[in-house]
Amino acid sequence: MAYIDLKNDLPGIRGPMAYRPETAKPLNELAEVLLRNDDNTLTRGERELIGAYVSYLNDCFFCQNVHGAMAGHYLQCDIEQIDAIKKDFDSTGISDKMKALLAIAASVQKSGKDVTAEQVEYAGNLGATDREIHDTVLIAAAFCMYNRYVDGLSTWAPQDRQFYVNRAPMRAAEGYIDFDLYR
Repeated sequence: MAYIDLKNDLPGIRGPMAYRPETAKPLNELAEVLLRNDDNTLTRGERELIGAYVSYLNDCFFCQNVHGAMAGHYLQCDIEQIDAIKKDFDSTGISDKMKALLAIAASVQKSGKDVTAEQVEYAGNLGATDREIHDTVLIAAAFCMYNRYVDGLSTWAPQDRQFYVNRAPMRAAEGYIDFDLYR
């Protein structure tokens, strides 16, 4: 049960968003731009993976599973492959550029000041554009906020991870704006 009465029994971020729809709107608009906007050279799957990874580092069960399932949906892999990336991305088959971006995201998760010029240069040398580095930092920072919103109110989350996998195709089709919080 959440720390406060959210006037609903929705899981994860959906509960507080239904409680305060006026704040949900800009939060969802930010998620839509960061994760789904097609004017981006990082794929939707790669951007969702960044969010899932930061959520994993923050130990936010709801967000790491929602966005891990979304990443898996877009990248056409299963949740076990996403789990392997979250646990040790260096030993997986993702691109070196993506590994460098995840390292930057991990630094942002600790503190923005932990990102180094060397990390940024290294990612650039592996082909990351300034926009991709920018968006990685912003996605990581935003997910720290989303994770703290979810866990700071002690919202509940379905423990069956298949729930998230099953919902991913619907969320991918609907996006993050104007979706039914109650479905």
